[in-house]
Amino acid sequence: MANNVLRLKNITMQFGGVLAVDNFSIEVNQNEIVAIIGPNGAGKTTAFNCITGIYPPTNGQVFFEDKLIVSSQPSKKMKSIYAGSNKDFPEEKVCLTPDQITKLGMARTFQNIRLFKTQTVFENVLIATHLHQKCNVFSAVFRLNSLQEKAARKHATEMLEVVGLLDVKDELATSLPYGQQRRLEIARALATKPKLLLLDEPAAGMNPQETAELAQFIKQVKERFNLTVLLIEHHMDLVMSISDRIYVIDFGRLISHGTPQQVQDDPKVIAAYLGEDEE
Repeated sequence: MANNVLRLKNITMQFGGVLAVDNFSIEVNQNEIVAIIGPNGAGKTTAFNCITGIYPPTNGQVFFEDKLIVSSQPSKKMKSIYAGSNKDFPEEKVCLTPDQITKLGMARTFQNIRLFKTQTVFENVLIATHLHQKCNVFSAVFRLNSLQEKAARKHATEMLEVVGLLDVKDELATSLPYGQQRRLEIARALATKPKLLLLDEPAAGMNPQETAELAQFIKQVKERFNLTVLLIEHHMDLVMSISDRIYVIDFGRLISHGTPQQVQDDPKVIAAYLGEDEE
């Protein structure tokens, strides 16, 4: 039986009267590359935000390595306007914060690059290594954590070498070309030592050659760090070439799931992307 790393159970996210994600359930197994695809506005990034603790979902649960990390149900005014198709509400309420979820071993990148603009390439990655450091005011003042800091700098350097950015480590992060900024975001995520890496449109803004190179890079990183990968992507060539399984979402609802070939041949997926002929 496959080892479950991530499981979403009936996730629903409603903003006022807008149902962004409705009863969305997926499973991601260890060492898989799984993609979530769908038209613009389908609810993909909203689902990512629910997984990583940025948005507490209106309803549903998220499990990471069988640990319940998110569990929510409609409350207050939302009870009266709730429009989700799933009416079974979990009794337990759990809402870990993004940093707590990252400490468990889940890291992500963002659709819109979110680097520390005034920091260097090296500093952007170094900041991420502090997640697992144990120190306090006393140890900082008297430099008692110097060994931890030395190890963190070494780890940050190694991550930059992995993504091919070591030669620009002293440059401002925002001075890098767009493709290199994407790699820097991945390096920063890797610096947190994740088990599950979430990539939100990593190929956005890339040309075909850069996209092909990124596909190889993702596979290499997965193998080198023994990662499980969940990604959102619009570049179908990349998705089809590296994904073990694909979930397709449209208007916030799951419409298809399977291997790349199964999804590619599904009439519901074709209709979602291309529309249906009027009779």
